[in-house]
Amino acid sequence: MRIVVLGGTGHVGRKVVDKLERRAQAVVVASPASGVDARTGRGLDAALEYADVLIDVTNSPDLSGPAARSFFEEATSHLLAAEERAGVKHHLVLSIVGADHAGEEGYFAAKGVQEQAVVSGPIPYSILRSTQFYDFARRIAEWNTTEDTVHLPPRPVQPVAASDVADALVELAMGRPLAGSVDVGGPEQMLLPDFVNRVLRVDNDPRYVVEDDDATLVGFNVSGDHLLPSSPSLSAVTTLDSWVHEEGLRRLVGTR
Repeated sequence: MRIVVLGGTGHVGRKVVDKLERRAQAVVVASPASGVDARTGRGLDAALEYADVLIDVTNSPDLSGPAARSFFEEATSHLLAAEERAGVKHHLVLSIVGADHAGEEGYFAAKGVQEQAVVSGPIPYSILRSTQFYDFARRIAEWNTTEDTVHLPPRPVQPVAASDVADALVELAMGRPLAGSVDVGGPEQMLLPDFVNRVLRVDNDPRYVVEDDDATLVGFNVSGDHLLPSSPSLSAVTTLDSWVHEEGLRRLVGTR
């Protein structure tokens, strides 16, 4: 099987490529560094030649709503056209839990637009919707900090390790297209302030994290009940404690 990983040099993409190579699959790493630009279509035909599956783990360089929407619209249009020319049999895209319940603005809505383009396109598809990665807690803190304090409402979340999401993508790529979506989340639910606080502590970040019922949560334009995986869903195995422990070890040896 020949599998193209679009965004294969990114945070999740590197993990997907590594896991596929361990399974002795023929993997093509497609990214701007290798001459492939999905937004313009540059390099797609060559990268997709003889491909059976495309795994799309690209992300918009700008996470603001309008910019992200434009990126996903343009990139997905080029991808689907190139896949049809190449005879690709399975389009697998990584999305985010809640994208199908977002409004018309923001990053979640942009991912929803990407999903709809895939669903209405000509290529058999699967959509994997993930909850927030554990390391995304740092970005959540950045967006919601006032002076030295992170204000977060007590929303329930079910964050997940990026490596577990990569495992799920590989399993889906090896199977038949779902013609639908499946969610993946971590093995435990927790409140958002606790999640972010536990990650900041491993960074020795001095900011305070406070539970604030009145806080307006920046970066999430969906209601709290849509941040959790829904059925059908996959359950990952890496707990936050395990991930925090691994992060601590990486810091001791000077790696990230």
